[in-house]
Amino acid sequence: MRVLLFTIVLLLNFFSIQAQDNFIANDLRINQYVEGTLLAPRQETVPLAIIINGSGPIDRNGNEMMTKNNAAKKLAEALAKKGIATFRYDKRTLKAQQLNIDEKDMRFDDFIDDAKAVIKRFSELPNYSSLYIIGHSQGSLVGMIAAQQKADGFISIAGAGQTIDSLIVEQIGRQMPGLEESARTAFNELRANGKVKDYNQGLASLFKKSIQPFMFSWMKYDPQQEIKKLKMPVLIINGDNDLQVNTNEAEKLKAARPDAELIIIENMNHIYRIIDKNDDIANQKSYNEPQRPISNEMVEQISNFILN
Repeated sequence: MRVLLFTIVLLLNFFSIQAQDNFIANDLRINQYVEGTLLAPRQETVPLAIIINGSGPIDRNGNEMMTKNNAAKKLAEALAKKGIATFRYDKRTLKAQQLNIDEKDMRFDDFIDDAKAVIKRFSELPNYSSLYIIGHSQGSLVGMIAAQQKADGFISIAGAGQTIDSLIVEQIGRQMPGLEESARTAFNELRANGKVKDYNQGLASLFKKSIQPFMFSWMKYDPQQEIKKLKMPVLIINGDNDLQVNTNEAEKLKAARPDAELIIIENMNHIYRIIDKNDDIANQKSYNEPQRPISNEMVEQISNFILN
């Protein structure tokens, strides 16, 4: 009876309910683009954190087609044990074919709209004492824009501290220095004209015609400007063993929002695992090792931020 009453109060469409030791998992549909899992402790009124994943066709658990690490699922389960409910959802890119969404029609604002729809739905419910946004990687920027709508706190994990074009050019400079100037020129043209015709073919995955509208829509958002707009407490987390997002990005966010709390976690990589900084092979392998635990320190910092 308690489970039935709980789902009635939620007022959400649901596919399945799975009872676990200390919490209940509900698969929910917010709209045609957003489906995810609500993991709720059995207490009647708890804080809720909405987890927004990073770039690519990522499912609610934090996995892509060729990798399985369950980063988002493990975070949700760890927070549930602390008495915090979470909702994590599939990126709409995961089912683009099913939804008949062509790559050329995809925009960064679509991800923002999805996050706003989730926030709106849960903010209407009486079950939660507070609502927090946790944005990971690309989801950090999505989350900080969506959180301006209504949230009690925002948490950035491995979020960029500069516009995506500046970040990519910087990454290319470290990994493929011969293409750095070409990338910078192409991005400048894209920013100025909304499209780019001439670019090094080594950068085709970034600048092919079908993806240019998406990149253009993403470039217009500056994380340093967006984080300033938040009227709520902010927690910024980055691992110092993140091969994708350097801790400098977290420091840029902190500089833009001086009252934010900044936590740099030693040896944590992009998917929350603790890996020896001298072992890049183990770091890369961890993306497909779901048995690896996530950082306890990260879980403690997030739960303390939400509960205290």
